[in-house]
Amino acid sequence: MKMRMKPVVPAILFAALIPTLHSCLENDNNYYVVYDTPNAIVTVKPIDDSAFYMQLDDSTTLLPVNMKTSPYGDKEVRALVNCYEVENHNTTYSKAVHVNWIDSILTKTTLPDQGSQNDSLYGNDPVEIVKDWVTIAEDGYLTLRFRTRWSGNGIVHRVNLLTGVNPENPYEVQFRHDANGDISGIWGDGLVAFRLNDLPDTGGETVKLKLTWNSFSGEKSTEFDYCTRKSTPSPVNLAETKGDLALQ
Repeated sequence: MKMRMKPVVPAILFAALIPTLHSCLENDNNYYVVYDTPNAIVTVKPIDDSAFYMQLDDSTTLLPVNMKTSPYGDKEVRALVNCYEVENHNTTYSKAVHVNWIDSILTKTTLPDQGSQNDSLYGNDPVEIVKDWVTIAEDGYLTLRFRTRWSGNGIVHRVNLLTGVNPENPYEVQFRHDANGDISGIWGDGLVAFRLNDLPDTGGETVKLKLTWNSFSGEKSTEFDYCTRKSTPSPVNLAETKGDLALQ
């Protein structure tokens, strides 16, 4: 098995400094691993108190052979991982992997649009969405790498994703950033994942998921291919986290 790596990009900030980013898994007879960088983004799915697996994309499941229990207990979270593929003797999962390290991403539920109260409730400070391999809609999540200014003074930045923002398009969502007055300083990036289970079921079809946000140059939008998450054979519990993103 060979790990096909992407070129190095600048380090990102996510509650603390996260290593630089790379890409995914591929079958081959040899492997090449850079241990200090992530090479996949996954959903960590607990089965019970003694087992878990990871979802690589909408259809690929990974069995971690060197870890018995999830480091996040019974919570389902998105995570960056550095791993390499090993021989798979378990036909339940697509691939078996050895995990070198794993680091969870802030994983949140979406929140409802509150009309004229949105700015006071969720903020409307500028932010940029970064086009990157970790900015993706898959496995029922929208994962976003975003960029803004940080003073480095420990001021909490809050980020949320709103649904129901467009009555004519139920698959339009809005990213909100509340900098709590921390609007100057150096540029830095963060990473957050939102569970999209409050969106209408696409019925197995792939639709366009529209994302809007307030950028430093005005309103922007982009689209993702989105399909409602397919059911999995294992019980999972979403980490109902409404946590904060802060620089320490």
